[in-house]
Amino acid sequence: MSEGLILVLVVAASYLAARVAFEWLAKRFFIVSGAEYLLLGILLGPQVSGILSPDAVESFAPITSLGLGWMGALIGAQLVLPRMVRTAAVLYRVAIVESALTFVFTTALMTVGIYATFDIALRNALIAGIGLGAVATASATAGVAVVARQLGRRSPVVQQLEVASATNAVFGILVSGLLFAIVHPDPNAAVIGRPLTPTEWAVITMAIGVVGGALFHLFVGEERKVDRLFISLAGAVILVSGAATYIRVSPLLAAACFGFVLANTTRSRAQITIALERIERPLYFALLVLAGATWRPSVRDWVVIVFLFVLVRIAGKIGAARLAARWNGMLPALGLHWGRGLLGQGGLALAIALSYLYQEDAPLANLVFTAAVASVLLTDVLSARFVRSLIYVDVEPVVAGVEEPEPTKAPVPIGPVVPDVVTPDASTPAGS
Repeated sequence: MSEGLILVLVVAASYLAARVAFEWLAKRFFIVSGAEYLLLGILLGPQVSGILSPDAVESFAPITSLGLGWMGALIGAQLVLPRMVRTAAVLYRVAIVESALTFVFTTALMTVGIYATFDIALRNALIAGIGLGAVATASATAGVAVVARQLGRRSPVVQQLEVASATNAVFGILVSGLLFAIVHPDPNAAVIGRPLTPTEWAVITMAIGVVGGALFHLFVGEERKVDRLFISLAGAVILVSGAATYIRVSPLLAAACFGFVLANTTRSRAQITIALERIERPLYFALLVLAGATWRPSVRDWVVIVFLFVLVRIAGKIGAARLAARWNGMLPALGLHWGRGLLGQGGLALAIALSYLYQEDAPLANLVFTAAVASVLLTDVLSARFVRSLIYVDVEPVVAGVEEPEPTKAPVPIGPVVPDVVTPDASTPAGS
């Protein structure tokens, strides 16, 4: 039996198992499923059982690229401008400050820790620190679903968590995309006479998505049948993410720009959203399995740095959320511990780390990816427990200046939703 067929069968069996066993565990023991697929990939990979050889894992790179692109397109498609402007500005201020503080705090401490631990140049330590900062910023929506299940989607805490998780996703994708533009190798310098600047690489990255979205809108934008849209979207995402991967820029950022253009230039927004969500969960789980199979331990002494990253991220998220709420006068409504709802990592953190791993000559790439894997394994299992304290905290029912929107869907689909959580209509304001 071929390795590819083995992988397909194992993923299919695991997906069916998750529908029964892990959803039961989620209800019974308050655990969010998802990490089991990452662990499955590690067990199947060349570092443990060797069922999948390194060559076999490498042959699945196009599927990984498609998964990264699809995730980016889903996130970008949620950024619908008319809906976003109806969300209270204070929620965005809190979310942006929280994202920035988490990133700066994690980047600074991890840069110092890496530079002090390893004999490497400060620039390389800073690049790896920025990569870890981008990974740390990402948050899963599982915590949002758990809180919404108990407090209702009109709760200020739920509104803030939804906006913050979406902002975290955009912030992490943007930072990692700009980082890849800065450290991008330029093998074509001799052809054009000079190396391209980081600004030019950043513009190229976004232009891939914008041009792809414009062409899709031009040729397929008025299509209303979901089946045809799905086929067209699959081809467009493959083209956008493949082009970005080929020139070694961020497929996440390019695909997010693609999804953003689609969401804001078409009348078939609802149908496009349905088409994008059609294979969200299977593709997400496949990405987790392939990410686990791709993992290789760093050749350096990585245990201390990985442990430090997990602790720094948890402290950074909680502290940044508290400071952001205090500075914007939202602490009485949100409470001291609302940031615990953002501790889950989900698939976006792995996607950012995978993109970093695929960058040519990226310093400490395996270390950054190992830290992301460890954090996702831990937080996916414990994230629902982290938010238990939020469920029983008395918060003000209405935040001054914050409208009570219609029930919203957690806008960043970067992880499996907790079972029995009712997912309202996707056409509500963004803000995964």
